[in-house]
Amino acid sequence: MTIGIVIVAAGRGERAGSPEDGPKQYRRIGGKPVIAHTLERFLAWHRSGPIVVVIHPDDEALYAAATAGVKDAGRVITTFGGVTRQRSVYEGLRALSGAEATHVMIHDAARPFIDHGVLDRVAAALDGGSDGVLPAIPVTDTLKRGGSDGLVHETVPRSGLYAAQTPQSFLLSEIRSAHEKAAALRREDFTDDASIAEWAGLPVTLVEGSVDNIKLTVKRDIAMADEKLSQGVPPAHVLPDVRTGNGYDVHQLEPGDGVTLCGVFIPHQFKLSGHSDADVAMHALTDALLATCGAGDIGDHFPPSDMQWRGAPSKIFLDHAAKIVRERGGTIMNADISLIAEAPKIAPHRQEMRGNLADILGISLDRCSVKATTNEKMGFVGRREGIAAIATATVVYRGNTA
Repeated sequence: MTIGIVIVAAGRGERAGSPEDGPKQYRRIGGKPVIAHTLERFLAWHRSGPIVVVIHPDDEALYAAATAGVKDAGRVITTFGGVTRQRSVYEGLRALSGAEATHVMIHDAARPFIDHGVLDRVAAALDGGSDGVLPAIPVTDTLKRGGSDGLVHETVPRSGLYAAQTPQSFLLSEIRSAHEKAAALRREDFTDDASIAEWAGLPVTLVEGSVDNIKLTVKRDIAMADEKLSQGVPPAHVLPDVRTGNGYDVHQLEPGDGVTLCGVFIPHQFKLSGHSDADVAMHALTDALLATCGAGDIGDHFPPSDMQWRGAPSKIFLDHAAKIVRERGGTIMNADISLIAEAPKIAPHRQEMRGNLADILGISLDRCSVKATTNEKMGFVGRREGIAAIATATVVYRGNTA
């Protein structure tokens, strides 16, 4: 499944201030244009496929200036929108159809506070087979229906009512077909893509949205967003995206001539049993790194049943995990390993072990820690039947920072 993105940015934003201020998607919040914030969120999301931004024909120069400082903006496709949002989405879907996407997320450019948690939940619903997915939050205010006389006519029960957000996501072929059908019938009255899907008979699944995922509509919205980003009161999604992963591994000891720990061979009367070189320390750290970006565990990437890994140095596994982290926008900040063994002595080899980790991970020695403890002669470790390792990794991911 490949998820394409359509970001709708062709509107004029009449309610967001005077025409001299320009379209709201190009106003500056936190020192850069709204659309730059929005685009960066999707470019940094690890599941983003081809991205199409739909702009107004008059805004080519505005768009170029607004995205000049956006990393990887060169891989974004731009196309022109129509006189309505519905028509603009249709043009975006047409542009995306030639880019090998199977699914699509349709998002408003004026929602710059979209976070990866919402995107992950929407993608999970698509993975589960949903034809359409709508992020939404339950309505919490009491709703009133008024009349032309200016009086309250009734209180509307809010049970089961939700406020729709974007990105609204679908099978690309299905939502494009629904848009084509609406265009052929000259139906221009749909307020969002989920309503078109409902009209076309496509089931739409609700997933949890985010209260931060607001749409900047009026001038005050833009001022408040700028204040939050500029004066040190950011919503949760613009805090540094610091993640911590944990890993644990254990291998059995058997008669031999030594053990390999953190890439260092230590002569010993036993060896560790395992399909590779059985380096429990590197195995645990590999899992810890993969955990920071939800990339599974070591067995997913290097199955024990695969004979090519028999006797392989565990440096290969750790290097692979570090590469995945970097490809997903992560910077490794710290690695910490605790070895649990009665023997051999770890202290004489600690500096070499730390140096190996620093070289593989591409970080300084002071960011790599190796510790060792016994199990006070208790359990399988105390009986010298095996060695265990616990690892923790800290990674900062770009894309969710201000």
